[in-house]
Amino acid sequence: MKIAFVGKGGSGKTTLSSLFIRHLAAAGRPVIAVDADINQHLGPALGLTDAQSAALPSLGAHLPLIKDYLRGDNPLISSADEMIKTTPPGRGSRLLRIVEENPVYAACARPVALDEGSVRLLATGAFTEEDLGVACYHSKVGAVELLLNHLVDGPDEYVVTDMTAGSDSFASGLFTRFDLTFLVAEPTRKGVSVYRQYKEYARDFGVALRVIGNKVQGPDDLAYLQREAGDDLLAAFGHSEWVRRLEQGAEPPLRTLEPANRAVLEVLKTQADAAHARRDPKRYTRQAVQFHLRNAESWGNAKVGLDLATQVDEEFVLGREQAVAGAHA
Repeated sequence: MKIAFVGKGGSGKTTLSSLFIRHLAAAGRPVIAVDADINQHLGPALGLTDAQSAALPSLGAHLPLIKDYLRGDNPLISSADEMIKTTPPGRGSRLLRIVEENPVYAACARPVALDEGSVRLLATGAFTEEDLGVACYHSKVGAVELLLNHLVDGPDEYVVTDMTAGSDSFASGLFTRFDLTFLVAEPTRKGVSVYRQYKEYARDFGVALRVIGNKVQGPDDLAYLQREAGDDLLAAFGHSEWVRRLEQGAEPPLRTLEPANRAVLEVLKTQADAAHARRDPKRYTRQAVQFHLRNAESWGNAKVGLDLATQVDEEFVLGREQAVAGAHA
């Protein structure tokens, strides 16, 4: 399952995404965690030191390797230089699996041991001094979009992505690459305003959106979120001394998380698992092609010097058994 966490800056989306990742790992599920936020905090939330987090390889820095690997023997793409962040897979492309070893994971993913289980962590990489004033952060998350467009995942396998804050996610097609999006909202006007904006932008793309209330301190907070989010409100995460200790640098065992808050994580998992049956591989592939054609016309064709619409394999649908069987191991 491909799961995204979004929300206003400071809403607690990174904390909740890290808790969900821990919960899945503790249940023995294979998990790839992706830090796609401009503020790279997922590593520390999973227990890495600042030095360990800073040492994580950047997906953006390995984009040539990623493109070359994913291109495979796709006859519609002559070289990795012709690929942009939205280039869709086709027959001959290499597809990624969650449980496998490949050159992309070897270069970009790092194992993170948790008190219960472990995960693979990928990070887009923070802004560097060379990026300031000349680079857009969405050029960095392009690597994540490319990976998700080439990823084949099954039930009980998870990619959990901590997205950039607010509505910045809509600056690329990345927001459509998930089976389920959890929006973390505080019980405040600012908290629910991001929810309204996100829902409005996502409406035409069939994005499955559920709201997780955070920092909910009582019945009034819960009633406010119920009134503002309606049926989209899935659960509410309350005050947590466990989280406070985590944010102070401790590493409390997950089993000591407050039972009510641990139950929220299980609700999220149940909801994510249910989303698998609602997958629409044709729509998923069609949206990837749609955003590729938009990017090609807007800037890609001029950059590469080719008509990138010719990269679209009309017969390919990501997730079909024949596509999986025909891809490289």
